[in-house]
Amino acid sequence: MEKRIGFLSFGHWQPIPGSRVRTGRDALVQTVELAVAAEELGVDGAFVRVHHFARQLASPFPLLAAMAARTTRIEIGTGVVDMRYENPLYMAEEAAATDLLSGGRLQLGVSRGSPETALRGSEAFGYVPPDGGSDADLARDKTALFLAAIEGQPVVDVDPRMTGGRSGRLAIQPQSPGLRERIWWGSGTRATAEWTARQGLNLMSSTLLVEDTGVPFDELQAEQIARFRTAWAESGWDRRPRISVSRSVLPVVTDEDRAYFGAERSGEDQVGILEGVRARFGKSYVGEPDVVAEELAKDAAVREADTLLVTVPNMLGVDYNAHLLESITTHVAPAVGWVHPDQRGS
Repeated sequence: MEKRIGFLSFGHWQPIPGSRVRTGRDALVQTVELAVAAEELGVDGAFVRVHHFARQLASPFPLLAAMAARTTRIEIGTGVVDMRYENPLYMAEEAAATDLLSGGRLQLGVSRGSPETALRGSEAFGYVPPDGGSDADLARDKTALFLAAIEGQPVVDVDPRMTGGRSGRLAIQPQSPGLRERIWWGSGTRATAEWTARQGLNLMSSTLLVEDTGVPFDELQAEQIARFRTAWAESGWDRRPRISVSRSVLPVVTDEDRAYFGAERSGEDQVGILEGVRARFGKSYVGEPDVVAEELAKDAAVREADTLLVTVPNMLGVDYNAHLLESITTHVAPAVGWVHPDQRGS
């Protein structure tokens, strides 16, 4: 299986000692610059996390369009957009426009969203779950409308006063061919992975699962992927889906690496309570490059996925994170089956 590797930035900014990302402008501009540097290194994807009411990246489409304008090959994407906050039809316009500007490189991850500091934050945006429904219901209903819109399905009636009496229905414009096949769902359980497959969406699995069966995280995530593939086959889709997993990968190569991470070593899974549910968190991979490469190659879910997204400590700045990505692509990624784009097919 050909492996792709991308970076995932949470886009933090804080005016604190040691931060090289002190303002919202810093976070946005540096994310674009890191995408440019990553493309030069042969990295396959530049993905951003989306959070509201926080000093993080919140409005992805202007940022993704700027990333597209400065690059030519690298995939640009989200991991993930919280659909509870979105106007699905306006989002369909934004996504199509961004995809067209990028030349079809948009990989758009969406989901119900993650825990947040805002209390009922999406309600402040004007979006309330239906009577008797949950936040998950709200996100899935909006996703269904968004998918219909980018598929070109009519969503509104024609005004006969503007068309000489002719009736009919209109679709969102512009349309971007192929975008529907590049939508991902961020799944936190095995059951939602199966739901994702039935919708014909790619699977984006994170560094935590909102369930715990007692087995190591990578094995639980590998089971999630297997269930997704089974449900995909049973649904009869005629294309091969994409599957990504996220990991924290920090090879210690230089004195600067040692200053930041030298005291750390690859940890163990963590189990905790998240929103009242027992959850299992994946470990970080930290240490000497050959050790990190060996450990990551044994990760069951990394072996099963076609895409590995490595989370980056974005507040350390573009230069450091470009160095980190170079260390990963040079010393670690080949061990999990990644090949530089220039060497693929040779």
